Amino acid sequence: MFALDPRLQNDTLPIGDYPLCRLLLCNDSNYLWLILVPRIDAVSEVFQLDSADQQRLWQETTALAQLLDQGFAADKINIGALGNVVSQLHVHVIARKRDDAAWPAPVWGKHPAVPYAPEQVTAIRARLRALLPADFIFTQD
Repeated sequence: MFALDPRLQNDTLPIGDYPLCRLLLCNDSNYLWLILVPRIDAVSEVFQLDSADQQRLWQETTALAQLLDQGFAADKINIGALGNVVSQLHVHVIARKRDDAAWPAPVWGKHPAVPYAPEQVTAIRARLRALLPADFIFTQD
């Protein structure tokens, strides 16, 4: 049974589900930082997924990256799957802007997280609702 790592649960806000992945918003308003977590138990590496799920993960990652690039006017999209701190397989998809808090450096450990205000989360969810595909299932607001 799928369970989200407690560290991801504590540091993110749920958005909803693609066919394979749970979509989370990192609770750091310095950056538009989303995280995809395959809803498969006990997986820490991409190669542990079967071929179909590997392809689905990359399709969902690519679709999300394109959505952020076009729908949020990103200057650059950063994609990473490190897993050194949280071993549960997850993919970071971050919409970077030249005026963000860390540009052009990586976001990890650059600045303390600034949690979103409720109205900011509502605005992001509304924008995502307009951009995400029909097979995306949103969590309750």
